[in-house]
Amino acid sequence: MHLALRLNLYRAATLEFPLDLVQAADEIGYHSVWSAEAYGADALTPLAYLAALTKRIKLGTAVAQLAARPPTTLAMSALTIDSLAGGGRVIIGIGVSGPQVVEGWYGQPWGHPNDRLRDYVAILRKVLARDAPVRHNGTEISLPFSGLGSTGQGKALRSILHASGPIEVWLAAGGPRNTELCAEVADGWLPMGLGVGDQHMPLLERGWKTRGGRPPDFDIFSGLSVHLTDDVAGALNQMRPLVGKYVGGMGSATHNYHREAMARRGFAEAGAKIQELWLAGRKDEAIAAVPDEYLEQSTFLGDKQRIRRRWAAWSPPSGVTGVIVDASGVDEVRLVANLRDGS
Repeated sequence: MHLALRLNLYRAATLEFPLDLVQAADEIGYHSVWSAEAYGADALTPLAYLAALTKRIKLGTAVAQLAARPPTTLAMSALTIDSLAGGGRVIIGIGVSGPQVVEGWYGQPWGHPNDRLRDYVAILRKVLARDAPVRHNGTEISLPFSGLGSTGQGKALRSILHASGPIEVWLAAGGPRNTELCAEVADGWLPMGLGVGDQHMPLLERGWKTRGGRPPDFDIFSGLSVHLTDDVAGALNQMRPLVGKYVGGMGSATHNYHREAMARRGFAEAGAKIQELWLAGRKDEAIAAVPDEYLEQSTFLGDKQRIRRRWAAWSPPSGVTGVIVDASGVDEVRLVANLRDGS
């Protein structure tokens, strides 16, 4: 099982880069390090910085928001980081975010996200491949543009910059249509709220069927947190506010992917209650309503002995090939590697 490291720069008011964690993961042999974005720090700039300060660890976005930039711009950034890092180290993970961010932050219509994601990936692939000047006649995105306001002078172009190695394209998805699309067009899946059991496998298999079966190198990375502490209850309480905010407030009553992700993990009733309380302005109660069992489902807390016991009893969901680790220190980064290796 691959190990990866998560960066949480995107949700911080000031940028304090955990370079020691990244370089330790690089030295130990972690597969990749992943950055994200919401409406703070972007996902790509940190990877350009890390390209100069790491040797072999792959540099991924989990995720770059689709609405943040056109597919050609994301391809340009990926190619640039690829050149800085050395070939074969870049993974572009893409996600659609939600209508609150797409319309509220980026000023774009929510539209038809599944169709837009399909067009987006197709264009991104064409730019990276450089087989021909990029043309795409899509349902949501077309190049060259010829719609309302066009001058009619758009020209199909080919990237000046060449890739120095393969650049993988992964998708973050939780709902059925985007999960199936991911299996059809991507190199890997970043599941949002990976459900208990094997409910996701039929969706993936339908997508893989269009390409003749699951590609041998198709990866599925789930997430987990590892924190050494002598105060498990206190650590759980520190986690509650962020979960309460995302499940309760990062969305509307009709569109809330974090609530839906919580439901897929077996906590539908708790997720609905948290959102109800949050939207009613009862934020403290919403935070208190986050169950310990939900928090510990993907979190390993305590001293090394407690974490080892929990790791021994844990098994990754079906099909998972790697985990993206949220760790607060180098000790945790090393501990997970030891647990994975049975030492």
